[in-house]
Amino acid sequence: MSVGTIVVLAFLAFVATTIFKGVRLVPQGYKWIVQRLGKYHTTLGPGLNFVIPYIDEVAYKITTKDIVLDIPSQEVITRDNAVLVMNAVAYINITTPEKAVYGIENYSWAIQNMVQTSLRSIAGEMSLDDALSSRDQIKAKLKAAISEDISDWGITLKTVEIQDIQPSHTMQSAMEAQAAAERQRRATVTKADGEKQAAILEADGRLEASRRDAEAQVVLAEASKRAIEMVTSAVGDKETPVAYLLGEQYVKAMQELAKSSNAKTVVLPADVLNTIRGLMGKH
Repeated sequence: MSVGTIVVLAFLAFVATTIFKGVRLVPQGYKWIVQRLGKYHTTLGPGLNFVIPYIDEVAYKITTKDIVLDIPSQEVITRDNAVLVMNAVAYINITTPEKAVYGIENYSWAIQNMVQTSLRSIAGEMSLDDALSSRDQIKAKLKAAISEDISDWGITLKTVEIQDIQPSHTMQSAMEAQAAAERQRRATVTKADGEKQAAILEADGRLEASRRDAEAQVVLAEASKRAIEMVTSAVGDKETPVAYLLGEQYVKAMQELAKSSNAKTVVLPADVLNTIRGLMGKH
């Protein structure tokens, strides 16, 4: 191969390399940062672009798609000194690539630390119960806290979500013990209330029974009175009506005594009338 042929081939290779370096095809969803002699020159958008070979250089290739940043779990302390384990996920979008690469050394690491710091600050202003039940409130405060700061880097925070909020293992054990104690207390109170209500109902029952017995005694007395009046009206105002009624009660008492299982022998006086008169104090 002659020297001329080698020179021609070398020239063609140089031309091809120059054309290759001067033409840049940027894929959709990306933007390329071009530096000219080490200094920022321009940002190439998706499609066919031309640069000056050997002078312009593609320094950074930045995606314009949404980026998901997983925020590692961390322990935070609430206002009432409870320890929680929290983690989150942030969705960001790079709107100005040159600010993202020249404004911060590592934007992903910076945003992760910013979210963690803000989470600790927000949780420190809340009680344990509020932190466990107010994810939306934490989310809103977190987004407001970091959106303005990262906008200086040409980055937009689309949203941030709290993935998980859990008490630490020590805190979980304490909460379980507290819940068990509360359940035991409620059971004791419920049992005491039940016994109290039962005692009240029993007392009410005894009171009602006594009242009914008293009413029955009054009714019986009224009946006896009415019976005496009726007998007196029939036989005249003598001792016979009272003797008659007392004799009737006397006979009934003897009958009940005879029916009793403890009764062995029942002796009735021969002269019941004189016996009753004796009871009345009359001879």
